[in-house]
Amino acid sequence: MGEGNVASIIEEFPEPKPAYNTVSTIVRILESKDFVDYRKEGRGHIYFPKVKKTEYSNQSINKLVDGYFQGSFKSMVSFFMKKNEISISEMEAIMKEVNKEDKTE
Repeated sequence: MGEGNVASIIEEFPEPKPAYNTVSTIVRILESKDFVDYRKEGRGHIYFPKVKKTEYSNQSINKLVDGYFQGSFKSMVSFFMKKNEISISEMEAIMKEVNKEDKTE
């Protein structure tokens, strides 16, 4: 959504919508963790992200790999293949998609 006040953030949620105080508290927690910042507008605040989604995703996956798979992406992929019963043909299809995306970047 880019930016917005607490009321506009709540509007983005499906029914049943969370309470105003709940969203306000979460936004303030995100602000204290330096994920979100705000600017004053009238009597309220307009919140906006300080961290891009891709940046956050990269940090999260790296923490997962480091914390549970001793930094080995190979171990992580192997774990998820076994846990989710991914076949070799499905893995080959995934690899083709990855290779296709690499060529377009």
